Amino acid sequence: MKRVDFEHGTVVGNILGAALPMLVAQILNLLYNIVDRIYIARIPDEGTAALGAVGLCFPLIVIITAFANLFGGGGAPLFSIYRGSKKEQQAVHIMNTSFSMVCLSAVILMGIGMLFTRPLLVLFGASSDALVYAYPYMMIYLVGTLPSMVAVGMNPFINAQGYSLVGMLSVAIGATANLLLDPLFIFAFGFGVEGAAMATVLSQCLSAAFVFFFLTKKAELKVRFLRKNEITESITYAKNIISLGTAGFIMQLTNSLVTICCNNVLSVTGGDIYISVMTIVSSVRQLVETPIYAMNEGTSPILSYNYGAHRPARVRKSALVMGIMILGYTAIMWSLIILIPEALISVFSSDAALISDSVPALKQYFAAFIFMDFQYIGQTIFKSLNKKKQAIFFSLLRKVLIVVPLTYLMPYALHMGTDGVFLAEPVSNVIGGSLCFITMLCTVLPELKRMC
Repeated sequence: MKRVDFEHGTVVGNILGAALPMLVAQILNLLYNIVDRIYIARIPDEGTAALGAVGLCFPLIVIITAFANLFGGGGAPLFSIYRGSKKEQQAVHIMNTSFSMVCLSAVILMGIGMLFTRPLLVLFGASSDALVYAYPYMMIYLVGTLPSMVAVGMNPFINAQGYSLVGMLSVAIGATANLLLDPLFIFAFGFGVEGAAMATVLSQCLSAAFVFFFLTKKAELKVRFLRKNEITESITYAKNIISLGTAGFIMQLTNSLVTICCNNVLSVTGGDIYISVMTIVSSVRQLVETPIYAMNEGTSPILSYNYGAHRPARVRKSALVMGIMILGYTAIMWSLIILIPEALISVFSSDAALISDSVPALKQYFAAFIFMDFQYIGQTIFKSLNKKKQAIFFSLLRKVLIVVPLTYLMPYALHMGTDGVFLAEPVSNVIGGSLCFITMLCTVLPELKRMC
């Protein structure tokens, strides 16, 4: 089984070897939700209404994903740091602790979700008409909570061992199944919105089965549930996993919080049509962010491994290569969004009125998106180098302390209406992204210099 050797080879080669399969995997993973939206938007006579309703489910889906990443995204960098330090027994213990927490939290979240889905959707801004589509979609999706969290939460441990092609394949299996099953369940069987959720759950089961099989049977370092006599010893590891994963967890939860706030304000200032507009904007953002996420996550184990191995020059070079890749890609995508927004929007809807309203909203939302790169780069370096406090603070700063207040201040106090909702994002990107990047330079670079 071919692996990326973090110990040897060039930094650029290692990053590309890890990031390119990750990029393919993330693009395929994007298909889970994107394909659902594309097909749902084209359900005869009810596509636009159903699209907006399903958009109301995204905060709950993001919360589930956030918990998977709390344990997987928090455990994998520690796993890599210990591998770099040649402490493989501790690395395996961290992986087993993460796996046990992923499974336990999945069962708890599914139970809570089943009980409170309806009131939560109403809280998120669902009207009685929207609940007709949103509630059954979410209830079916919750059935697949465990496989979804195993697939998402444990995949980083495949990549952290250098099996980037296997990590890509685990996502490809589920995404391809979803791509084939969606039209079958939605249109051929006539299940509509519920069919999209069924296809997603079945696809997630396939991905999870592959991840579990590989990590238990084929990987160099294999995973298993914690034994009873290991639980006490695992508490310290669990605390470290959670504290490091909290930054990404907060970032995803606050994304969910911002979506809820935006939907509430938009439902008042623009009506249900603008919830569909926000669903389109969020879909384009996912499309744009996916390669950025792949570059970050592909570089992260290399940063962590070399940091644990006390190789500051390779850490610096990894960060530089990651930054150049992200900034170059974003410049291209930002140009496309500003110059030809209709082309991106039309992927998700053919409704002329919806496209017309979405064009200015998309341009406003992405006006300063390139500044968001600074947040991505800074956050990835903080997380990969086990800088918990900085990672958590900047996760909170941009979303909770800047975006959420502006989402209410700009539409109401400044009388900007729906424009204010979409313009809150670029303002936060400039402030939050710049502060995160500058702080990273001022704290990480001096430490790497002392490590020489």
